[in-house]
Amino acid sequence: MPSTPIKVQAFLANLPLFKEMSPEELDRVATGTREAHVARGEILFRKGDPCEGFHLVIYGQIKLAFTSASGAEKVVELMGPGQSFGEAVMFVEKPYVVYAQALADSMLLHIAKAVVFEEIERDPGFARKMIAGLSRRLHGLVSDLESYTLHSGTQRVIGYLLRGAPDSGDKEQPISVALPTSKSIIASRLNLTPEHFSRILHDLSEAGLIRVEGRSIAVLDVDALSTYQG
Repeated sequence: MPSTPIKVQAFLANLPLFKEMSPEELDRVATGTREAHVARGEILFRKGDPCEGFHLVIYGQIKLAFTSASGAEKVVELMGPGQSFGEAVMFVEKPYVVYAQALADSMLLHIAKAVVFEEIERDPGFARKMIAGLSRRLHGLVSDLESYTLHSGTQRVIGYLLRGAPDSGDKEQPISVALPTSKSIIASRLNLTPEHFSRILHDLSEAGLIRVEGRSIAVLDVDALSTYQG
């Protein structure tokens, strides 16, 4: 039995990029939007494919990656619900420079380039929000580059584990971190080999700072982990 189509406008209205749009504007964007259902392991697009718009994740998880000349995979980003990707390539009107693969059964919205360009011409505020989103993405990529260049592997793993830690409160209380995908993919995202990533987790466990149970990691002392030097 076919799935019931979602109300595209209702979903768009809850995303930062479209939150301040009027119902009429959302209706226009919806005319250039289609659902995409991608099964786990399926390739959404490949490097070199033409970019005809950008994607928003409703549920599931998408891996953006490329393969080096030696055949090694480098994970660039992991995209989850509410996140978007493909805007930068869409604006420069170039083919995709990475490939996208579903790490879980996923549902996305694809918003056509033509409808985005029409709204930008109609509303400068929409253009500003698009630019702000691209700026945040660029800032994130620069931060990643800084981390790879200046921080040790252990510091990168600690930073990843503490992303969701509270800024205030009792930092000696344990927190739980659920890895969204396999350790090998997380390792690639942090520019580490799987073996190096596993070794760092083992060292942090031996130091009594974390406890690893499959994809669930308990941070036993946030304060101590954040100051750990290895």
